[in-house]
Amino acid sequence: MLEAILACVGCALGDPSLPAGGPVAVDVELVLAVDVSRSMDESELALQRAGYVAALTDPVFAEAVRSGVHGRIALTYFEWSDTIHEASRVGWQIVDGPESAAAFAAAIPTTEPGRTLGTSISAALAHAATLFDHNGIDGDRLVVDVSGDGPNNKGAPVDLARDAAVARGIVVNGLPILLSPSRTFRELDRYYAECVTGGPGAFVLPVNGIAEFATAIRRKLILEVSGLSALPLPVALRRPIDCLKGERDDRFAPDPETGGTEG
Repeated sequence: MLEAILACVGCALGDPSLPAGGPVAVDVELVLAVDVSRSMDESELALQRAGYVAALTDPVFAEAVRSGVHGRIALTYFEWSDTIHEASRVGWQIVDGPESAAAFAAAIPTTEPGRTLGTSISAALAHAATLFDHNGIDGDRLVVDVSGDGPNNKGAPVDLARDAAVARGIVVNGLPILLSPSRTFRELDRYYAECVTGGPGAFVLPVNGIAEFATAIRRKLILEVSGLSALPLPVALRRPIDCLKGERDDRFAPDPETGGTEG
């Protein structure tokens, strides 16, 4: 399984939206992979998108970008659920100050995505890893930033996808969203820390309340651009998280209160 994922993450074609000419040197190539599965309600989706726009247009973010060795980074963005939402993709763009950061923020989609039930963090990570291939950019660091409000429950095991990305020198950071905790899954921050994130300096930055959303996203982006790490989550003397718990739970059983299902 691991070998299959490693083969998959190396097969992307070039991105036509990239700058022409030789590779562009940047401090970090950063992929923003954003969960839009049906377990995210409309208010969470709106907060998530608004949080990215606010963070990208914050002067402190632009200062962090310009403080690097090269004074510029490369960004791309896509949304995912149990599949990759290609229509949401914002292709690679060079960000070197407030104007280019604002241009990238303006390209983030505002329309309601065609969402599906499942949550495949593993598919998001495998897809994100391919975006670094043949992209005309030479980053000192490669980072995938994945946000979500539930565990992997579809596709390949998430820890194998994470391990495949890390084996390629990619750092995976996580933004677990804990606004509406799952009825069947607790400790999503620990799940992200143990099963989703990895690589040198990888971190998890949980969002526990609406008021924290924009601030958490801004802090996360600044840490990633600066190459710094957040404080690690406290390590408790508990059994390790089951990285296959999402797949083992009956995630698509009808909700007894609403008749719906969790995604």
